[in-house]
Amino acid sequence: MKTALPISGLLALAMTGFIAIMTETLPAGLLPQISHSLNISPSLAGQLVTAYALGSLLAAIPLTALTRSWRRRPALMTAIIGFLAFNTLTAFSSNLTVIMLARFMAGAAAGLAWGLLAGYARRMVPESLQGKAMAIAMVGAPVALAIGVPLGTWLGSVVTWQTVFGLISVLTLMLTGWVMLKVPDFPGQLAKDSQPVGKVLTTPGVRPILFVIVVWVFAHNTLYTYIAPLLGPAGLTSQVDKVLLVFGLSALGGIWIVGAVVDAWLRRAVLLSLTGFALAVFAWGLYGSSPVVVYASIILWGITFGGAPALLQTASADATGENADIAQSMIVVAWNMAIAGGGITGGLLLQHAGIGAFPWAALALVLVGLVTAWKASTHGFKAGARGIYKTG
Repeated sequence: MKTALPISGLLALAMTGFIAIMTETLPAGLLPQISHSLNISPSLAGQLVTAYALGSLLAAIPLTALTRSWRRRPALMTAIIGFLAFNTLTAFSSNLTVIMLARFMAGAAAGLAWGLLAGYARRMVPESLQGKAMAIAMVGAPVALAIGVPLGTWLGSVVTWQTVFGLISVLTLMLTGWVMLKVPDFPGQLAKDSQPVGKVLTTPGVRPILFVIVVWVFAHNTLYTYIAPLLGPAGLTSQVDKVLLVFGLSALGGIWIVGAVVDAWLRRAVLLSLTGFALAVFAWGLYGSSPVVVYASIILWGITFGGAPALLQTASADATGENADIAQSMIVVAWNMAIAGGGITGGLLLQHAGIGAFPWAALALVLVGLVTAWKASTHGFKAGARGIYKTG
């Protein structure tokens, strides 16, 4: 049995996640260029992000269910080729309807990819290394947020926004060769061994995990989406780019920490991460006019959220065993619902309650998640080191 991590193969999975996040979030940094180029309002240009999220939300479960009998590498390649095709279409089209459709289909490709990555990483290593493998495979998301999106936004000011999407397609083309060379193939799940989606949802531990995902990501996205106005009381509105860079680098630190502890202390890491996030938003709520406190809160928030995907997906995969891919597709749905909900709720809070309400609303959500995770000690977020109990 392998005792070393297959780093190159796991990093290929991480690059898949990197491309998924870049494809999703690039329009947010390129809104002025997109709006001007297509002669549309910035708010309509922003719907390029919405179309992508809808594709992921609607397609994740059905596409994962449809492909779970496929061999794993062809299924992964289908998602990657989807990114290649639809980002290329976005790069060369000037028709808004075509671009919106391409964005929706790229989101569907992402729904399939995210449903595959965690289970794929687990199958590449022995059980004792599964947590570390998933942490590496999930590192593409925080790297994209910390480095990729700011770089893509800068490139959009140098070249056209469509050229940036073309460059993402070039990276994706390179990824196809990387996956073929370094990512092993595995058989899919036989039909007789497959569990229906409803049965997977009722597996002990799955629903608490999904609930924690919803409230954690809901709280995070409420703050992250409206970070610019949140920085106003501390006089940091002009430093949004620096703040996001600090958050992204802190998230990378969180990934590293989780990779080191997830196999031995998954439950503790989840509880400590939620507690740390709660402390960050509590301090922000009390002293949101202090730049020092805001930056300290940003760092703690980044560290505690950076490892969240690896922690939550490891817990989900442990709870569902052979049905991990279906469970991961449920995570995609829950995650995107929380993103949408956080954006909408934040807008309502900003309009009716003001910026001061944001930390307290986030704190309430995080505390609910903390209590849920604390109570799910038998199933979901089990006590003890991973590997001392059977999955499933």
